[in-house]
Amino acid sequence: MSERGGRVPSGRRRAGVAVAALLAPLAAGSIATAPAAAAGGYIVTATIPVGIEPFGVAADPAAGTVYVTDAGTNWVQVINVATSTVTATVPVGIEPIGVAADPAAGTVYVANSSAGTVSVIDVATGTVTATIHVGGVPFAVAADPAAGTVYVTDISNDTVAVIDAATSTVTASIPVGSGPYGVAADPAAGTVYVTSGNGDTVSVIDTATNTVTATIPVGSGPEGVAADPAAGTAYVAGLDSNTVSVISPGAGGPTGPIVSGYRAGTCIQPGASPAVNGTPAVLGSGSARL
Repeated sequence: MSERGGRVPSGRRRAGVAVAALLAPLAAGSIATAPAAAAGGYIVTATIPVGIEPFGVAADPAAGTVYVTDAGTNWVQVINVATSTVTATVPVGIEPIGVAADPAAGTVYVANSSAGTVSVIDVATGTVTATIHVGGVPFAVAADPAAGTVYVTDISNDTVAVIDAATSTVTASIPVGSGPYGVAADPAAGTVYVTSGNGDTVSVIDTATNTVTATIPVGSGPEGVAADPAAGTAYVAGLDSNTVSVISPGAGGPTGPIVSGYRAGTCIQPGASPAVNGTPAVLGSGSARL
């Protein structure tokens, strides 16, 4: 486990993890295309220039757009999925990192890590309609459309700010583990998962009470996290352990981590089984050890 400070680590600036809904294949008109399918049948269909230091990604399937934070220019790049081109750039705060979309509300939330703020972008107009002061070093963002709330991690104070989407105000601050580099919401379960990059754990937040109800040990250096509400599971990327931990709820709460047989870099569809032939496995260096 490597200790990380309260600022955005320079070595981590290019190690961002983003999770988006499954989109239709990108159309032609990109800079480069892949002529043949890679292992597993996946192919890269487009490579799109998006500024200087792209970090976070969020998709809005309803609008057919993708939003990319550009920490080097303090912009958010807006990509049209149908044409694979950048159609707009939205100025936000200093050093934008995390980003999350709320398709139902038509808004996008951007964590400005060096400004201590969150920018709220109106999807219809492509403009910032609110700037919310959260303090510290905001890093990762997750939206819960069902509850009308947004969760923003602060890696300098080891907290999660809870934002009321309707009023654009901070309504709570929740203490979590050291180095909260990742956050994911599961609206169906009423939970939020927050990684602790310095503590090798995941904090589970009950959205009804805004309290941590469980702290789960996972692989070393957890950063990226994604929730699958359909399966009731969460997937956690261990940066230092080269593993993916799969957290599943048990009779008395989360029982994880259950580290299952997904190879590094694979795409997991919602509802997919977290085991290889029903057998849990440890992931590392791109291979499953059963």
